[in-house]
Amino acid sequence: MDLQYSKKAFENYLNDYDRKNEKIMLKIVHTYGVMECSKKIAEDMKLPAEDCELAQLIGLLHDIGRFEQLKCYNSFEPGTMNHAAFGAKILFEKRLIRCFVEEDKWDEIIKTAIGHHSDYCLKGITNKRELMHAQIIRDADKLDNCRVKLETAIEILLGVTAEQVGMSEITPEVMRQFKNHKSILLETRKTKMDYWISYLAYFYDINFKATYESIRDNHYVDKIIGRIPYTNPDTGKQMEQIRNEMNLYIQNAIKENGNYK
Repeated sequence: MDLQYSKKAFENYLNDYDRKNEKIMLKIVHTYGVMECSKKIAEDMKLPAEDCELAQLIGLLHDIGRFEQLKCYNSFEPGTMNHAAFGAKILFEKRLIRCFVEEDKWDEIIKTAIGHHSDYCLKGITNKRELMHAQIIRDADKLDNCRVKLETAIEILLGVTAEQVGMSEITPEVMRQFKNHKSILLETRKTKMDYWISYLAYFYDINFKATYESIRDNHYVDKIIGRIPYTNPDTGKQMEQIRNEMNLYIQNAIKENGNYK
């Protein structure tokens, strides 16, 4: 496995897309961020060198379907395209994978991890190594998405200003899912605050202690909550409840060595 070769192939792949598009650039930076997060998680787990490199390769390719989604629809909305399934399809049905890695010995692991990285939850993966890499990419994706949510303009993320987000309500169904320590079902999001809550609720679907420790050490819960001015007083009160509950959940998850439910 030659990661430098893979990166060069990825840069060549990007030549078909508009790097001046802010959403395209967001995803390019995110891709390399996820690679680094994958490397850190794998190294913290003390995995063999091959698995550390494989985790990075999966990170490099995990969102390859996003670029076509943005080219066609200029949207991240799941209703426009299942980018994970599309990414796995172009890599393995159209054999694009051979542009990035010559060997085929890791194909099933890569296909499984990429194809399932944005699922609501992981189900039906019986091979332990495939499951491990699917879990690593999901954690790494969430970790770098914390950076994305803090560095990217709210208008790009949600299509409205931060002030408009803070004026909206959290719908009861979304709040119910959060209090039940569940990720938010995407189709239940109605308001912009529902979307913002969903970016916090995915901390309920973290697999490894190292990931929780990164969330805690970088104060991601407090920082993400702090980006929005909550001019709706009811929303402001709910966000303080969410802050306290999520921080406590993360502390308990670390004590339980990850996989806390």
